[in-house]
Amino acid sequence: MKILLIEDEKELSCSITEYLQKESYLCEAVLTFDDAIEKINMYQYDCIIVDINLPDGSGLNVIRALKKNKSETGIIIISAKNSLDDKVSGLGIGADDYLTKPFHLPELNARVKSIIRRRSFGGINEIVFNDIRILPEEMEVTVNGNSLDLTKKEYALLIFFISNKDRVLTKESIAEHLWGDEMDMADSFDFIYTHIKNLRKKIMEKGGEDYIRTIYGMGYKFTDR
Repeated sequence: MKILLIEDEKELSCSITEYLQKESYLCEAVLTFDDAIEKINMYQYDCIIVDINLPDGSGLNVIRALKKNKSETGIIIISAKNSLDDKVSGLGIGADDYLTKPFHLPELNARVKSIIRRRSFGGINEIVFNDIRILPEEMEVTVNGNSLDLTKKEYALLIFFISNKDRVLTKESIAEHLWGDEMDMADSFDFIYTHIKNLRKKIMEKGGEDYIRTIYGMGYKFTDR
């Protein structure tokens, strides 16, 4: 899952980013309004965590920009202001949740998980696709009841595929989802093929079907059709 953190307090930003990365999220961070706008115009995110008070603008305007672009990204506002007006304004223009500083990082993580689950999978606590069963809270995957041992990237790839089942996903979109703007440094997309090959192999070794279809010249599709 891919997250953008918009927070101008460097120490807090580093703490949140480090924590979320340990929780297996791909987390990118920016400190300013201008950088935030540039990011949301270039990349897609599963969730955005945004402070209202930024040195060069308002986090509320970041939310407005997202909604203007008809983005389906989940949005959590974090702010030092425990103000009802701020909360009402943020939720009123499309934010999903509001968290007042200071807060515990596990609480933020729980809210991120809730938003991603609600937006991608209708709020369910268990994701089932034929013989594949996923418990997002525990990050556990089984195939035909057999535990599937996946790397963080393979797990993120599986979730990305299932949340976009029956859609053609380009190599570029997969790379961006798994590596964010770091993909710009890649010389090729060979690493995508390697992760897909490994994920396919692990599912089939547990008796699962091969759901990953190669759409030549376009990308990949996760489907049982």
